[in-house]
Amino acid sequence: MSDLFTADERARFDAGLSELLSHYPADRKRAAMLPVLRLVQSLKGWIPPEAMKLVAEKLETTPERVQEVATFYVMFHTQKPGKYVIDVCTNLSCSLRGAEGMLAYLERRLGTKAGTNGDKYFLRETECLASCGTAPCLQVNEDHHENLDKAKLDKLLETLT
Repeated sequence: MSDLFTADERARFDAGLSELLSHYPADRKRAAMLPVLRLVQSLKGWIPPEAMKLVAEKLETTPERVQEVATFYVMFHTQKPGKYVIDVCTNLSCSLRGAEGMLAYLERRLGTKAGTNGDKYFLRETECLASCGTAPCLQVNEDHHENLDKAKLDKLLETLT
């Protein structure tokens, strides 16, 4: 596990872990799993298998339990994602306002299919991003974008380098 983090990342992980665990009783460390996984992902960009083992050790649980949690939530990446993770909401409100067409446009424009993880883009269809009143919407690396049309989408894509 020594190759998991750089020295700076390890220091940030240790400090972050200590801070997070201070909010939980000592006998309930496992309750901190979601924020600790988020911490790892903020440092590495994803949650490698070695990190799951480390989290299990620190939270006094099994690597299998950590993997169960990490793979249950779509916000956690258990495979290294492309530079830009683009989540397109296709729930009812977004669908009624053209989300499927927007997703198809992105697939053509980016040269990838939804669900395909490449070096630059990880495009995926997702359920509700909580912007029903400002549909259609998407997220790029957790940055939210609303009221989209092709012109706004093209402008957004130009910013991705």
